[in-house]
Amino acid sequence: MLKPLNDRVVLKMVEAQETTASGIILAGAAKEKPEIAEVVAVGPGGVVDGNKIEMTVKEGDKVIMSKYAGTEVKYQGQEYVIVRMGDILAIVD
Repeated sequence: MLKPLNDRVVLKMVEAQETTASGIILAGAAKEKPEIAEVVAVGPGGVVDGNKIEMTVKEGDKVIMSKYAGTEVKYQGQEYVIVRMGDILAIVD
């Protein structure tokens, strides 16, 4: 299992919708990069660059992240994105 360090969070991207709200089916190229992800693992936080970081997300949360944030990694056949806590913009209820 991936264990993030410091203020890092491991995310698994949620699939982009294949239809619009009006029911139009999108071609593969027309789909936008998904920005909603599920939190898979959370680092311990701590002090990063002299600032105390408290982690406000937990495993299982659905979050919205900055569009081009993070580092994409492939681990045991699954694709993940590792981002800093500051790249997470909101928690989705």
